[in-house]
Amino acid sequence: MRRLLTVSVVLALGAGTTHARLVAQTPQTPTIDQILDKYITAAGGRAALEKITSATAKGTLQIPDVNISGTIELYQKAPDKALTVVDLAGVGRQREGYDGTTGWADDPQNGLRQKTGAELADAKRSAVFGRELKMKAIYPTLTVKGHAQVDGRDALFVEAVPADGAPLKLYFDAESGLLVRQSSTRQTVEGALEVEVTYADFRDVDGVKRAFTIRQATAMFTATIQLTELKQNVPIDDAMFQMPKGAPGADVLLPGRSAIRSSRR
Repeated sequence: MRRLLTVSVVLALGAGTTHARLVAQTPQTPTIDQILDKYITAAGGRAALEKITSATAKGTLQIPDVNISGTIELYQKAPDKALTVVDLAGVGRQREGYDGTTGWADDPQNGLRQKTGAELADAKRSAVFGRELKMKAIYPTLTVKGHAQVDGRDALFVEAVPADGAPLKLYFDAESGLLVRQSSTRQTVEGALEVEVTYADFRDVDGVKRAFTIRQATAMFTATIQLTELKQNVPIDDAMFQMPKGAPGADVLLPGRSAIRSSRR
């Protein structure tokens, strides 16, 4: 019997328990506004970020715990459309999308289905484009908890509470200001899954910083995504994000995407 594993990716255009070691808060800990302002500046600045309205990326996906590898394609378009397509050797193509209203997934184990409830809320938040500028809108409650260590570097730990859903843990590099890790509970077809995502290898693309290495850890596996190509402000047809024909409410047939999923025996 095969059990579905879920890997969630946010273009750092953008699980297990977090491995960040918390350190007691000090008087030097900045305010949330200072952290977010530094994040925007580190990512390239408000003016540069506002110029980006779409992004596409391609890369490889390695899941050594289950000896699975494959390719991944990511698509995002302002204000809130997202699509992921994953092809895994021996597993097949898995797709996941959000068109601004409807969230959906399609994989060999569960077939095509429409997301609802907490899973839909997760998909909606993940699809927000240009989140560097929209953190307070996505997470109405943001609380600075103190300092932590992420991969041996000092980071600022912020608890982010969305209007609908479980709180997230966000870690901003204390020196650069970039978001380098987030830990959250994701809703999947098989239930809640603790997921920790670490962003690294930031590179300048059109004046903004993007992570080219994304590591995701859960209690079941660890996956590494290495982007090989990232393009911005490219035309993307809205039809790409719509649910394919075959599920309730769907009326468009098109190739899909996958939210990084793998299966294991």
